[in-house]
This record gives sequence, structure tokens and C-alpha cells, in this order.
Amino acid sequence: MKNIDERVVEGFGEEWARYDQTNIPRNVLEGIFTSYFSIFPWEAIPKNAVGFDMGCGSGRWARFVAPRVGILHCIDPSTKALAVARKNLKDFENCRFHLAGTHDSPIPDGSASFGYSLGVLHHVPETLEALKSCTAKLKPGAPFLIYLYYAFDNRPAWFRIFWSLSNSLRKIVSKMPFSLRSGFSRMIAFFIYLPIARCSLILEKLGIDVDVLPLSFYRHQPFYVMCNDALDRFGTQLEHRFTKIQIQQMMEKAGIENIRFKMDAPYWCAVGNKVCAESLDSKVIKDILS
Repeated sequence: MKNIDERVVEGFGEEWARYDQTNIPRNVLEGIFTSYFSIFPWEAIPKNAVGFDMGCGSGRWARFVAPRVGILHCIDPSTKALAVARKNLKDFENCRFHLAGTHDSPIPDGSASFGYSLGVLHHVPETLEALKSCTAKLKPGAPFLIYLYYAFDNRPAWFRIFWSLSNSLRKIVSKMPFSLRSGFSRMIAFFIYLPIARCSLILEKLGIDVDVLPLSFYRHQPFYVMCNDALDRFGTQLEHRFTKIQIQQMMEKAGIENIRFKMDAPYWCAVGNKVCAESLDSKVIKDILS
């Protein structure tokens, strides 16, 4: 089984060709990068480490990871997305590009000192199987960072109702031709994302905690980011959402331990380490004794 959805791959290829990230100021993009990687154990990976970016898209995160490591394998099943990544990462000689998905990545099993996949595995048919494929590429003890759409398990009921309404709209918009998807998503960004985000910014300046409000994550982001994320959110037909507990369970089933979650937005971002042989032996002994 390929474990990819061709519609999703084609859609993201069009998306990254439209929003190639070149119009985002570096400091803004770096701030978003930091929000994801704040829990990543940089100190735990070796100097000149070899790792992978699974579903690299435009290469927006790889541009900040590449300077810190030896070799970074940038993997994506979209030809258009990979072309954008090559352009954006042309200054980094240590980046290697692979037209592949989780199921056919050319990286040898057990060879990577780290890996990450941000906002990708919730768009594949079988997220757990994709996660297992990623884990297989890691050396024992190597860290893996993941970001998956959350199921609003830390939100009140009214928030989930708000999302349910938006999800009904997604099911309509995502089936449109790309030009219409892009246009409608831009309208959503202008008429919904922008005013709510800017209201959150005003409330924040008044000393009010806005983290509980929908779209407050975008209060400091430029309109370009809102348009990109609105297309990402409303233009994709296949989308899974997971609770924190479900993500923990999937990571454990995929052979990841020492799992730690980022406790602020974006949710849910988690990191863990591939299980070592010693840990497996201890678990077997514990199971026998119990």
C-alpha cells in the first residue's frame, strides 16, 4: 500500500507553487519554526547528524534545520513541492532531495540520527503506518518530532462547535478546482482569519488571555501566512485529527518512548526517541514477570 492520497499530493504541490514562502520575512518564518521546534532536543543529536524532513513541502523548516546538521534528507511525494524546496534550499549543499513518501523513502532503515514531520501525517490514509515507516529510519534513541492536527480535546464544547461548522465548509471548498479553492481560501483568510486574529491582538494588548480564542495563533502573523494556512486547512480533502492520548498511543505503537508534548499552540506537537534495544529487553522482562 502506498499510503498516500494522490489528490492530496497534487493539491499540496499546487499550494507550495502558489505560496513558496519567499514573501514571508525571515524573522516571521523563524518564529513559527521556533514554535514547533521549542521541544526538540538539539543537544541530544551528534555533530554533523544525518536526519530527514518527512513531507518537506516548500522546505520552509529545512532552511532552519540544515545549518545545524550534517546531512538533511528532504522527502516529499510531490514533484512541484520538491521543485520549490530545491529552489528555497539552493544555498544548502547538505540537503538531499527525494521524490518519495513515507512508504518508499530511500533512506536506509536505522540510519538517521533524527527526523521530523510537521503537519503532514494527518493527511495520509493511515497515519500510524506512516509513523511506523518514519520510526524505522531512525537509529535507536534518535529523536523524532511530529505535529498532528488536534481533536480539540483541550478546548470547550463551543470551540468544537465552531470547528464543526468550519469543517462543513472545508468539505465543500476542498472539492473545488485549485483556482477556486485558492480564491475561496483567500476570502476565508480575509473575512474570517484576519479580523479574528487582529481582534485577538487588540485583546492581548489589553491584558486579556486570548489563547482560548479560535485563530488567536495568527494574531502576530502576516496576511500571507493566513492565506497559506487557510488553503492548507480548507483546500485539503483528507484530514485526520487526534487527541493527545491518541497521538501518545500511536507513537508508542510505532516504537517511540520518552514522549513529551508541547503544551501551547500549535497543538499537538510532540517529540520522543526511538526505543533502544535495552528498553525493549526491559519491557519484555517486565511483561514476563507480570
